[in-house]
This record gives sequence, C-alpha cells and structure tokens, in this order.
Amino acid sequence: MTLLEFDDVSITYQSRHGRVPAVRNVSLSVPLGQTVGIAGESGCGKTTLTSSVLRLLPKSAEVTGQIRLNGDDVMAMSFGQLRAVRWAQAVVVFQGAMHALNPVQRIETQLAEPILLHMDVGPKAARTRVGELLEQVGLPASRARAYPHQLSGGQKQRVMIAMALACQPQLLIADEPTTALDVMVQAQVLDLLSSLVADLGLGVVFISHDLSVLASTCDRVAVMYAGRIVEQGSASDVFARPLHPYARALAAAFPRIGDARFRYAPAGVPGDPPYPGDLPAGCPFHPRCPAATDICTTSEPMLENYDGRDAACHHAGEVLV
Repeated sequence: MTLLEFDDVSITYQSRHGRVPAVRNVSLSVPLGQTVGIAGESGCGKTTLTSSVLRLLPKSAEVTGQIRLNGDDVMAMSFGQLRAVRWAQAVVVFQGAMHALNPVQRIETQLAEPILLHMDVGPKAARTRVGELLEQVGLPASRARAYPHQLSGGQKQRVMIAMALACQPQLLIADEPTTALDVMVQAQVLDLLSSLVADLGLGVVFISHDLSVLASTCDRVAVMYAGRIVEQGSASDVFARPLHPYARALAAAFPRIGDARFRYAPAGVPGDPPYPGDLPAGCPFHPRCPAATDICTTSEPMLENYDGRDAACHHAGEVLV
C-alpha cells in the first residue's frame, strides 16, 4: 500500500530577486511499513520537499504537482481536513531536539498536549499514554516528570519521537534526527526507528546527508541535488554501487574503517551545491563532477532506469558495463 506519493512535484519560492526553484519535478513514493531515505547536502531541497507533506512551507512557496497522503491530495485539503491529518496521520521530527522542547514545562505536559487535543481521552488516560510512549522509546515512565534540561541529548530526541507517535500516525518524517548526537547515541536512535517500523508498521521518510546511515536504516534511498532526484533505488545498491557521480561522492565522504582505499585518499567533492535561482547550464552537478564531458555542460539529463535503478546522468550506463 502506497502511503505517501509525490507526483511530479515542483516547489518555487518567490524572493525579491525573483522565483527560486527549490524542488524540481520530484516523483517519489513511500509504502506503508517501509523506510525511504532522502540524501543530499544542505540546499538540495530535502526539507522543502518533505515540509510540503503537511503544508508547513511559507506563504511565498508555490507548489505544483500532486502530494497524496493515503490517496488524498494534500494541497486540495481544507484547513479542517489538514488539521485532522496532522498528528493523527503524519508527523515530523525536526532536526535539533535540544531546542524543540519547552524548557519551563515538564515532559509529561508536552507529551500529553497532542493527545488531549487530537484524541478523545481525559487527563488520566493521557498520563497513562505518556508513560506507554516513553517506555516505547526506551525511557522509564518516571522521566515524564523531568524538565528538558534534566535529560541528555539522546533522551530529548527519544522524547521527540515519543511525541511524534502520540496520536498513532501512519507516516513519520524524520529530518536529520541524529545530526546533533554522538555516534553511540545516534546508533541507539537509529535502532529505535528501525524497531518502530517493524513493530508499528509505520511508513518513514528519513532525511540525512549521511548516505552510510541511510544505507543501514532504509529500504530505498533517493539522492537529491539542485532540487531534483538524481538517483534512486534500493539502499544497498545506491550505497555500494552508485550510478550518479554525486551519489558516489556522498558514499565516499564517509570512509569505511578497515578499507585501505580510504586510508590516505581524502574523499568527498569540492565546492558547494549551486544556488537554486542560478543553476548552471546542462547538468547542475557538472562544475563539481570529475567525470563531466561536453554533453554534461549543455544538456541536463533526465531520470532513466538502469537495471532496476533510476539515475539522471549521461554516463550512468557506463558504470554498469
């Protein structure tokens, strides 16, 4: 069952310098019970795309195409319909849990608020549900009485995930939820998300710049650059044998311990993604691409299927030879 579907979605911001295309012609689906990762550097359109699911974009944003949640067009919903969808069907866990909790309210108060607002329960049942949620994310129910400053970074992130699960949604969007955490706590949070997908049958969209994290967590991965998907396929294929040079650069940016190829060779890609309002001619990645040829400077490649994967690169087929 397809839970979330982006169908040829483009998102443009209106700025004082003119129209800025932040997302361009993205098509992507998220089945129920699977985790789909979206990878890319800052400025590639990941957060803009996923913020459109619950219409969290600023008023200056113009969205074309269709965004369907459980078959319903999100952009055609009234505010009342959208309010019913938020929390109950789809939720977002934003980056930086350290700053997302109210410092002068106890955890139980913040966790109970969406339950009391969106579910037909009283205060006693809400308190019981708060304890269940905390235990579900690996925290003792007694931590409900704590204030945010009494929790570690990893515990705060678990509280944010518990809050997202408060109204039993089907779709969880996790926007770089482990960026501010150390490696050990990051691994615990990733394991938690994986177990929640298995136990609750959620559909999850996981956003990260770290392709290695997505490879270990997701079923499928889409790599975005300059507002477009430039490669998508199974997580293992995209990470182990990427077809697009940008996906290869992302994979190489995180060295594998014990692999001699990474010992002395600095990896990654020089430069930064282009400004969306001033994209270069041809393939947007060609100024940073070590494999660019003349055709890359004049013609932007479209997504094409290569052995079960999609890639937007004039030379993607050569990688499989």
